[in-house]
Amino acid sequence: MDPILQTEKLCHTYSSGTPFQHDALVDVDFAAYPGEYLGIIGRTGSGKSTLIQHLNGLLKPTSGRVLLNGQDIWSDKAFTRSARFQVGLVFQFPEYQLFAETVYKDIAFGPKNMGLDEGEIDRRVRRAAGFVGLDEALLDKSPFELSGGQKRRAAIAGVIAMEPRVLVLDEPTAGLDPSGSEEILSNIRAYQQEQQATIILVSHSMEEVAQNVDRLVVICDGRLRYSGTPREVFSHGPELEAMGLGVPQMTRVFHRLRGLGLPVDSSVYTVEQARDAVLAALAGKEGR
Repeated sequence: MDPILQTEKLCHTYSSGTPFQHDALVDVDFAAYPGEYLGIIGRTGSGKSTLIQHLNGLLKPTSGRVLLNGQDIWSDKAFTRSARFQVGLVFQFPEYQLFAETVYKDIAFGPKNMGLDEGEIDRRVRRAAGFVGLDEALLDKSPFELSGGQKRRAAIAGVIAMEPRVLVLDEPTAGLDPSGSEEILSNIRAYQQEQQATIILVSHSMEEVAQNVDRLVVICDGRLRYSGTPREVFSHGPELEAMGLGVPQMTRVFHRLRGLGLPVDSSVYTVEQARDAVLAALAGKEGR
């Protein structure tokens, strides 16, 4: 399967030629595939945010390329504009970007910029509101009358209303309580499954990515260090901790048990896997 979105030797340098020059990305080869739920992790300052801002053309590479369906998104102005609708980007704390008189108008802003007719805009606004669990009764209210969680949903709906083929979310659950976080992640999963969209989730929460993504990419000091399933990536626990990252608590517990000499699988990262690993270890003990 060919990637829907990829980078080739992507480099980005801030303040080039000045005493403040900083290489934020160095030769990053990154790929996301159709329908994939991909996680990106890395400590603060690792280059995650710089990377995702290249994926829909908000930043232009210092060198290297960003390809959408095999075409360089900077190949011509029309395609660059198209890429920004096909690859939707939800920034951290997106509710701070709400600005319109009503929630409806805020969600409709992107579809209007796409040049869609009023009937299609209305369909998309209501569908996007449904995806994020926003009651239609709230659409005529000012976004500033909403609760914090409702504002977050409205902001995400504004990107979903453009029906992007790739949805990139930078810390979408930041500042939310566990219940609100779970609801947002459930909404995102529903959108992915119904639209067969590619989801790229940037998160500091190891538990969050462990429970949701199909594949993980690790960024450190502007370079891509690991790419694989959560089980494969979290098996590098000591290396991740040396990068300033953690691993899921369950993985940490099983690494410790393994270190104490217990015959358990140390690559587990969910409660369900932990249960199975303990049962397997007990069964092996009983069989001896």
